[in-house]
Amino acid sequence: MCVKIVVGLGNPGPKYDATRHNVGWWVVDRLAYDWGFGSFEKENRALVTEGDVGDSHVQLVKPTTYMNRSGLSLLRLSEMESFRIREDLLVVVDDAALEVGRVRFRPEGGSGGHKGLKSVSGVLQSDAYARLRIGVGLKPEGQDLADWVLSRMPQEDEDIVVNLLPVMTGAIEAWIEEENEAVMNHFNQ
Repeated sequence: MCVKIVVGLGNPGPKYDATRHNVGWWVVDRLAYDWGFGSFEKENRALVTEGDVGDSHVQLVKPTTYMNRSGLSLLRLSEMESFRIREDLLVVVDDAALEVGRVRFRPEGGSGGHKGLKSVSGVLQSDAYARLRIGVGLKPEGQDLADWVLSRMPQEDEDIVVNLLPVMTGAIEAWIEEENEAVMNHFNQ
């Protein structure tokens, strides 16, 4: 049975729960709920839960290292003998360069300036992993990017993202079962 790992980037602690930067955690929490996985348990530098989806064993990971050091939670992947970065890892992340509710799936690529993705790529020594970017709204002119992504979304924007969560479950199930190209064609909005 193959193991797939879905990592939702975010920051630990209640003060970050409702921020734009924690959309990756929202998605992973929804996956755990939809798939009936157990509670997240502390494992090294992450919160982890796991279970089976179809013919695959899936681990859901929420790094607890804070966004800019997210990659540290993935050091354990190098110890997994059969783990293949390109086929078995999906990172879910917020994107302040996309309008709220826009979604982009890519089978690999650069960080696009996202420090969480930069950390993951640095630790893995590779950009060849899938990423699912979820738009959290374009940063207003003149506002600091860190302040923007660490701020709470207005209720109407939060509602848009929350309503996307069931769609994201379907997208990630498709990633588990299908080729990256099919997922890109079907889910990029």
